[in-house]
Amino acid sequence: MLKGMEGSTLGIWVAHGEGRAYFPKKDILKKVDKDSLAPVRYVDDDGNVTAIYPFNPNGSVNGIAALCSPDGRHLAIMPHPERTFLKWNWAWMPEEWKKELKASPWLRLFQNARQWCEGE
Repeated sequence: MLKGMEGSTLGIWVAHGEGRAYFPKKDILKKVDKDSLAPVRYVDDDGNVTAIYPFNPNGSVNGIAALCSPDGRHLAIMPHPERTFLKWNWAWMPEEWKKELKASPWLRLFQNARQWCEGE
């Protein structure tokens, strides 16, 4: 679902501070990190992964904002990309993007899901 979004740092709506990634067994967190199963992370203004509020609204360890299955077919994401896929829904974007973009970069997540469902 995140194909073509690699390396992006994008703002996104967060509706609440719930949904904190919690790993009671350290070996599971190690596997998540080792196998790159946390494709979306909260970052600070400098792009550094953080567990600090307000950048990470729920204190998820290692800034984890989403988890995916090893095959990439399943994605569980805490922030709300469905609330920011249209340009006018996005709370903030660089000034130059306002002139160039027709939609928020988060739209790609939904386009990727559709392409997968259609077998493209």
